[in-house]
Amino acid sequence: MRHGGALDRAIARHGGKREDWLDLSTGINPVAWPVPELTADAWQRLPDEALESECIEAARAYYRVPDEAGIVAAPGTQAIIQWLPVLLNYLDRATIVSPTYGEYEQVLRAAGVGVETPIDLPDAGNINPLLVIGQPNNPDGRVWPERQVAELAGGRGGVRMVVVDEAFADVAPEHSIVPQTGGPGLTVLRSFGKFFGLAGVRLGFAIGDRDVVDALRRMIGPWAVSGPALAIGAQAMRDSEWIAATRERLARDSARLAEMLERTGMRIAGRTDLFVLVEMDEAAEVAEELAKRRILVRSFDSNARWLRFGIPGNEQEFTMLDSVLAAIAGAVHSPDQCILGATSRSC
Repeated sequence: MRHGGALDRAIARHGGKREDWLDLSTGINPVAWPVPELTADAWQRLPDEALESECIEAARAYYRVPDEAGIVAAPGTQAIIQWLPVLLNYLDRATIVSPTYGEYEQVLRAAGVGVETPIDLPDAGNINPLLVIGQPNNPDGRVWPERQVAELAGGRGGVRMVVVDEAFADVAPEHSIVPQTGGPGLTVLRSFGKFFGLAGVRLGFAIGDRDVVDALRRMIGPWAVSGPALAIGAQAMRDSEWIAATRERLARDSARLAEMLERTGMRIAGRTDLFVLVEMDEAAEVAEELAKRRILVRSFDSNARWLRFGIPGNEQEFTMLDSVLAAIAGAVHSPDQCILGATSRSC
């Protein structure tokens, strides 16, 4: 399965060094939270209960977790996804509102689960024991009414569990389902690394019914999250000034990127403040031309007409992307116009 961030493969094919490339293939904030120097204990000791509790309490406040809901930390939300088939007692059927993050389907099918992939929320009376939703969804940025999602949980219509993936909800906190958690049947996954720009830290959370969260905690096991990850997470999620400024910056930069892509003739198919999705017939050719010029974007097996652009991190990167888009405008042609639109400077 292809994911964003596979810069090593792009280098192997097209050459250059890592510093030569502009990697826009992920939805990770390119301007990371500034990690301070950590104490020696964070590196030298097993993470103790006090350090884990500090991180969990910071996460409770940051994600607005209700008192009645449980929360557990994991080494990234992918580690939680791997446990879903076991957590739900080897369920036989699941519904994944698609397209979305592909590992859900991969993990469930590998466990022998029959998977349905509708493009929208199913009717309440016709739902499988597991329902997976992205909020906002990756890669198209769709959101659903929070109350509607919450009402699907708790056993209604045959649902045993609704799992809401909120990996990109840091830039859209108004759409988060977390405040609805605490009752049966609703679990929300949150990813620390994308908004804080620290994907290498490997930190994520599951939030929901306390019995479910306790079961996950036992499955994940002791000392699953490293001491440095817990220390960084605790400090970053309490940095309200940085969080507010970063949300404002990402909103401006995402709008700027969308305008730049539209100006070249690309159709915006969806977006969040961490990525912009475009649609075109010649998406594969555009991705290839960009890669030849050391810019990596995200292509999709599920839809060959889609490309996803992450947010450039500074003025130099915006300028580089704008220049390269202009340079490739005449490189690939559809039958009746330049690939990047008749208004492009090279057409």
